[in-house]
Amino acid sequence: MEEPVSQPPFRTRKKPSYPVGDPLRAYLRRYRRERELPVTYERLRHFHEAVPIMDSKGRPTLWDSVAYRAEDIATLNEDLKRIYALLRVDGDFSVMSHLYIDRVDFCTFGNSMPFRIRIVNAFNDNPDYFYIKRADASRIYGLELEHLLSPNRLNFMTAGNTLVEEHIAGLPGDIFSDRWLENPELKPIRIAKELVKFNERCFVRLLGDMRSYNYVVVLTPDFEGWQVRIRAMDFDQQSHHGRKNFYLPQFFKENTRLAQFCVKHLHKETALQYQREEQTLILARAELAATRLTGLLEAMDHDPIAPEENVISLREGLAEHFKSTRYLACTSMGGLVRENLTMLRHHHGIGLGSLGADLVMQSP
Repeated sequence: MEEPVSQPPFRTRKKPSYPVGDPLRAYLRRYRRERELPVTYERLRHFHEAVPIMDSKGRPTLWDSVAYRAEDIATLNEDLKRIYALLRVDGDFSVMSHLYIDRVDFCTFGNSMPFRIRIVNAFNDNPDYFYIKRADASRIYGLELEHLLSPNRLNFMTAGNTLVEEHIAGLPGDIFSDRWLENPELKPIRIAKELVKFNERCFVRLLGDMRSYNYVVVLTPDFEGWQVRIRAMDFDQQSHHGRKNFYLPQFFKENTRLAQFCVKHLHKETALQYQREEQTLILARAELAATRLTGLLEAMDHDPIAPEENVISLREGLAEHFKSTRYLACTSMGGLVRENLTMLRHHHGIGLGSLGADLVMQSP
């Protein structure tokens, strides 16, 4: 049984932010991800006051509410509304006149140090959120691979060193495990099935660090109970780490309770069936987006989004996992993602994947 991934606190092991290189910038322009934006990340940094935000129980969160100078607020708010219009309706500002910016929050935790914009509909008080962050190449690759290879579509835009992302709604994974996992209205097998599928998606496209606070669980009512989907919401660790298990959510100690719950309710043959189902869907998505995916992976080949020693360590781990020396010829993280997809295509249906050829969802 493999050991769970365990690391010192995230604050002491921050991943460096990688600049957006020319090949990736060209890709973003081609697919209209790169836009002219009226607000940049650096502009938002010029706040002059910050007040800690407390949760419902009066405990401090990781967020501060920030304030700007009175003479700047009106213009800044209008420009933030224009960004929201670009994100939601391709810039049609005529349908945005009834919206207002309620609050701007800032978080110093993590790599991207994001701003969270709360925008509210004046007619019905319904809020929405979007985020403005420093552009990081590895995060952008993560967002785009999620868009192309997962069942989830993502809206995001870049402008130079600024990244704008939509809000991903759902229950944070840790809250789901604490409060919903044993809910009798949820069928355990549906939770277990979704963890297998999420595990496979992360492993194939090499999205790392999916601890319980980096993904959300989306619950959808159906005529026979609730459907469950796990969605990544943090993409900082796309193809960066050198350890294979870093790309397997099942092995993080923060996910122990969820993983053990799924082991309890899942047979080996059933787990392999769900893994194969997700592999089939990933290959179908890759085929539909073949031209776009090829362009993205070619840009990724030229971007140093991980130290060379991480590439070497990961390719050795994947070569051992899949019993394939083809991985040893890969010289970039983009090449490793491409080889994972090739492995699925050539060996589809024989049990190779995140669960391995000989086992099933081991508990941490």
